[in-house]
Amino acid sequence: MKTVWITALKEDQPRVAAVTAVLKRYGLQCKGHFWVDQPDKMAWRVALETLLEARADAWLVLVDADEIKKTSVRYGLSLMASALRSARGGFPMLTLWNSPPPEQAALPPLMAQAELLLESGASWPAKIVAKANVPPKAAPAEFRLDVLGNERLGQWFEIGPVAGAWSGVVFGVTGGGAEIQFQAVGPKGMLPEKTTLEFAQEGMKLEVAGNEYAAWAVRNQVDDNTSYFVKVKGCPDSILFMPYAEETDAEATLLRLV
Repeated sequence: MKTVWITALKEDQPRVAAVTAVLKRYGLQCKGHFWVDQPDKMAWRVALETLLEARADAWLVLVDADEIKKTSVRYGLSLMASALRSARGGFPMLTLWNSPPPEQAALPPLMAQAELLLESGASWPAKIVAKANVPPKAAPAEFRLDVLGNERLGQWFEIGPVAGAWSGVVFGVTGGGAEIQFQAVGPKGMLPEKTTLEFAQEGMKLEVAGNEYAAWAVRNQVDDNTSYFVKVKGCPDSILFMPYAEETDAEATLLRLV
């Protein structure tokens, strides 16, 4: 039996019960949680780990029109989507709306590819069944992005190339009162116990697309088996990263998180 993990953004027991009852009639097992809006405590990470332990086959978010507008909720959903993609590749993500979604920026940026379903329609259960039963296909990626940590360790972004090697990394944050606190390099998939940094730089300012990013950098080589880890306090609106380069016009990746 396939399992659908349900994230309800609002604690609406009748709605969850109704959706669960429909999906059970379609032969799906339902597990899930109510969203905890505490990104500073990495509450989303607890939900992710429970989803992975449940060996779920699809992630369904029950959207509340007011909750999805909150910056903190959008930030947490973006990070959970990114970490889930890192752990399970092209994992099926769906959202169920009890009101028509806005035309622009309905979903947080890093889960923008999740399917939008209307609860008032008749086809949403069948679409969820289809997603849960079709093996996911991971989209080609040029970089790896994960978010590790917990309330005690703090929030760590993990970045690296999918193939090849970078001759160092530059990473920056903007908005949300965010600040970089520490950086490290080590084997991918886990926070390193110790690290030796080469030509580490702190306190840089980068002007990109009209925003100023506070950035740090290292010259350690990072490849498909190693990662750059950076501890960030706060909830940045956007992050920037790129391979280290001497040229001032090097191409950077910008990711909006809210």
